[in-house]
Amino acid sequence: MSDNGRALVDDPSPSTTSPSTTLPSSRHAAVPPDALRETMARFATGITVLTTGGEHVHGMTANAFSSVSLEPPLVLCCVARTATMHRAITATGSFAVSVLGDEQEPLARYFAGRGRPRGAAQFHGVDWRPGPFTGAPLLSGSLAWLECKLAGQYDGGDHSIFLGSVLGSGWAEGRQALLFYGGGFHRGVGGAGDGIG
Repeated sequence: MSDNGRALVDDPSPSTTSPSTTLPSSRHAAVPPDALRETMARFATGITVLTTGGEHVHGMTANAFSSVSLEPPLVLCCVARTATMHRAITATGSFAVSVLGDEQEPLARYFAGRGRPRGAAQFHGVDWRPGPFTGAPLLSGSLAWLECKLAGQYDGGDHSIFLGSVLGSGWAEGRQALLFYGGGFHRGVGGAGDGIG
């Protein structure tokens, strides 16, 4: 999974300052990675599996994914520079996203593990179909899916921020979401609602 961090706070007690009050700059020292990971663990996120197709077929669980714009349709994902997925997205110039439902925790764990096979072999035994636009695997039973053309790549520290132009998307009705919160998986909410078709 993409790193979720926590920040180190000098005074853990609730703030009594007004919203317009700024803290002294000395309190904005560099935040240790473990502290940032623990803080960000308090932010519940959905779980996705990013995939690429073609010669660089690969899958990776990620929660650093977000919508950016409706017009034009853009999303982003953040991937560690050392990850196989980083090289795969750069090489293919495209990626797909499967948003996982609550019954797909085993898939989230599988695509987060380092012990799975590489290449096409990692999808053996996984129910999927090739995306019509990119050929990247779309996981069956997902809450939603998107296929994206790489529209930009930006420096994000030890990660790259990949901006994707959405080529196609779809969703399922009446399902529950798989969430990541506090370092663990949880059943979220879902159901009928508007979507991008």
